Amino acid sequence: MVVLGITAYYHDSSAALIVNGQIVAGALEERFSRKKHDNRFPILAIQFCMEYAGISLDDVDVITFYEKPFRKFERIIKDSIVYAPKSYDRFLKSVPIWLKERLNMRKTIKKELKEVYSRVKADIRFVDHHLAHAANAYFLSPYQDAAILVLDAVGEDSTTSIYSVSNDKITLIQQQIYPNSIGLLYSAFTYFLGFKVNSDEYKVMGLAPYGNKDSEETKRFVSITKDNLVEIHEDGGIVLNTKYFSFMYSDKMVNDKKWERLFGISKRNVGEEITTSHKNLALAIQSITEEIFCKLAVTAKNVAGKTNLCISGGCALNCAANGVLLKTHLFDNIYVPYAPDDSGCAIGAALVCSLLMNGKIEDTSFIGPEYNDNRIVAAIEQNRLIYKHLKDAELCDEVTELLYEGKVVGWYQGRMEFGPRALGNRSILADPRNAEMKDKVNSKIKFREEFRPFAPVILDKYADEIMELHGTESEHMMFTYTMKKKGFDAVIHEDMSARAQILHREYNNKLYKLLEAFYEKTECPMLLNTSFNVMGEPIVCTPEDAIRTYLNSGLDALVIGNNLIKK
Repeated sequence: MVVLGITAYYHDSSAALIVNGQIVAGALEERFSRKKHDNRFPILAIQFCMEYAGISLDDVDVITFYEKPFRKFERIIKDSIVYAPKSYDRFLKSVPIWLKERLNMRKTIKKELKEVYSRVKADIRFVDHHLAHAANAYFLSPYQDAAILVLDAVGEDSTTSIYSVSNDKITLIQQQIYPNSIGLLYSAFTYFLGFKVNSDEYKVMGLAPYGNKDSEETKRFVSITKDNLVEIHEDGGIVLNTKYFSFMYSDKMVNDKKWERLFGISKRNVGEEITTSHKNLALAIQSITEEIFCKLAVTAKNVAGKTNLCISGGCALNCAANGVLLKTHLFDNIYVPYAPDDSGCAIGAALVCSLLMNGKIEDTSFIGPEYNDNRIVAAIEQNRLIYKHLKDAELCDEVTELLYEGKVVGWYQGRMEFGPRALGNRSILADPRNAEMKDKVNSKIKFREEFRPFAPVILDKYADEIMELHGTESEHMMFTYTMKKKGFDAVIHEDMSARAQILHREYNNKLYKLLEAFYEKTECPMLLNTSFNVMGEPIVCTPEDAIRTYLNSGLDALVIGNNLIKK
């Protein structure tokens, strides 16, 4: 049974290939097109999946899409009617596209595929958006029984869903319906704070710890939000006061003037200074989001009656809120997959339609392309770079020495990660103890905002000594943990938290060996680990991408396979 899963036309298009219930290959379209958050049909990602598996499209039994177009179109038409005449401009823009391409998605998928493949034999199916999220989380988790919490902006019409699952049978228990959405609420603040919606929500999360939780302004912002924008029920359900929002009928999230009068501050525009008020407003919405997360988790526990929790949906990328959930000890175990956002729905939708589930799926994000040493060396030599080819032990020793000397190293290995996090194969590494390293990597290498935090990758055997784990160790950087020890200034955020990747040897053996070598030299069991890209670009995919980024940034060295290049 061969199933191809597809997400497209919203943001972060992707494809994943499932053969006999196991993930063979998967990738985001942006990694090949080099257009960040690319939402086009993922033909390049599909071609990679086919080539990696050594099959043709004729071998695919089922092609599955990550949402049900008719239900989504129904919501769009309802919005157009309910919010007329304000919805008129959006109606004129969106409905022709839907009638021409999106409504008959089966025809559109065949048309897109026939640009490359001569025919499409596979059965084309459609999976409920939140079910795709839920399947992506559950089947990758180690649990047989669990509650699943899907936290999203909006699927077809659902915004938050609670599922119960036992022995691979996923049952919907409860849903919140659009426009009452925790994701859209958070995105509204993202917009007002001058960041890009469906892209920069994590910047709001990163900015929040710079706010002052004890200030009267922060408390006032919380009160204003709860009194005017969102009613929060005890079960975690919310009701938005839609007179303050405009996402239902326009491309703008909110009515700027109403929000400016409400909060007493101006909307921040892109590139403008981030003020104390902006930091306090980010903290206000983050704390409200964490409150909603916790209330929903209590409800999920009560209605599902499970001791394990899986979290998925775009809001599951809010690792600070996930970290707060850990501290409640409400569940024995909490799992968040490596791609809980829409990109992971390609995996989830394919798993829903796979009839030959072969036990639990291997929980590894390394399902993307890899390139052999011939391709790597050719790329190095084409750029006329001097390199050394080293054995593993020699490589670890030399890289450790570079890191110890305060150098920043691009680390490019094996198969590319799927999802938004670099988990050790397309990473930038540095010494986490160096207080100046955060500013150096932000300003000279990543070219991004100075407030943005970095994550540590830490050896599993030392993690409990350094941070409060609360019984859950994530290798996907999906939780923040409170640090017990100081001295790791480059990876500790303003609130003493760290979005850590807790690494086990079997997950990424080569990176594990490097961490061991660094620990042997420094007695520090962690490294700074951030994604191998600069701001505005996707994570590097090919050796050529890695070399180009290396040459155009302040990276001191590049390890690509077992080849070491130094400036």
